Amino acid sequence: MPGGVSSPVRAFKSVGGEPIVFDRVKGPYAWDVDGNRFIDYVGTWGPAICGHAHPEVITALNEALEKGTSFGAPCQLENKLAEMVIEAVPSVEMVRFVNSGTEACMAVLRLMRAFTGRDKVIKFEGCYHGHADMFLVKAGSGVATLGLPDSPGVPRSTTANTLTAPYNDLEAVKELFAENPDAISGVILEPVVGNAGFITPEPGFLEGLRELTSENGALLVFDEVMTGFRISYGGAQSRFGVTPDLTTMGKVIGGGLPVGAYGGRAEIMAMVAPAGPMYQAGTLSGNPLAMTAGIKTLELLKQEGTYERLEATTQRLISGIITSANESGIPISGSSISAMFGFYLCDGPVRNFEEAKATDTELFSKLHRSMLEKGIYLAPSAFEAGFTSLAHSDDDIDATLKAFRDSFAELS
Repeated sequence: MPGGVSSPVRAFKSVGGEPIVFDRVKGPYAWDVDGNRFIDYVGTWGPAICGHAHPEVITALNEALEKGTSFGAPCQLENKLAEMVIEAVPSVEMVRFVNSGTEACMAVLRLMRAFTGRDKVIKFEGCYHGHADMFLVKAGSGVATLGLPDSPGVPRSTTANTLTAPYNDLEAVKELFAENPDAISGVILEPVVGNAGFITPEPGFLEGLRELTSENGALLVFDEVMTGFRISYGGAQSRFGVTPDLTTMGKVIGGGLPVGAYGGRAEIMAMVAPAGPMYQAGTLSGNPLAMTAGIKTLELLKQEGTYERLEATTQRLISGIITSANESGIPISGSSISAMFGFYLCDGPVRNFEEAKATDTELFSKLHRSMLEKGIYLAPSAFEAGFTSLAHSDDDIDATLKAFRDSFAELS
């Protein structure tokens, strides 16, 4: 396997040392092959919002397994999960299931162009939308973590239609529309950036994008692969009250199994084959196991008090991290929303990817190793968001904050 891994950030190249090889996970914990236990704040990069291997999800999956692992044909589970997604996410009137967030973003890019008849797209520096050619331009965590340029193998003719702007900069977006009249199919962004660390939208930014796209006949797309069902049951669009035209989703809606989805206004989604001429297909799309895990996960998240509990847990964690760094004289800028959090080892605020690059990556590497030694598993990159879950207890947070206090004290 290239680099010994199936996805680059797992190789620990940016934090040093050998990667942790997992054996099993349960609740908020992960065990490596040597039997060491870690409190996990990666959560399989977001899906484990109810905790790893939740017993109700496992029970549902065992029942589904008895019926088979893949149909390659319609099943009722697809309809049930589709109805749940449509009910929850304001922008979604129709939805198509795929197998990953990357696949969802690839499809939605094609759909934007098909619906508008335009070729160009605006993305934001530091936002990652999967590894499709057109998106590997200033693409956030993976490339930044490894120090790579825009990926070899991506033709210039492809990226020529990708326009970029700094996140939280409406004026830059206005200029791009002015410079490319009637040529931009849409704007795609992570409404809360989780692939350049953790960056929240400034007041008026999302609202401004909604106005600009509408004025210019372009589509607004929220990539909610990370934020969907995590920062609120209806995603970032529900939390911030801004409804895009299209939305991509993944992670949580598969309950830990490979899944992705894209959806939006019915008139746009009607372009997708077989209802319309824009082709997209997949043998494992709507896989019964992924649909089962997603349905059960969303049922658990709908229970009263879920998001209030997640918010309180995450806020307590990030507040404690910031306090410990301050006490040790280490510059830090951090924040959280619901079950996502992040921090930079630099003075803040951090409003875009360029400012995020001021974080002390060498110090973060030392912090990461120190926290591993104390049984805390953080994302092995200074440019990734962290995730909490319903399974993280007060004792877990206490243990984590003690580890941060001790690590910051050592590093100072």
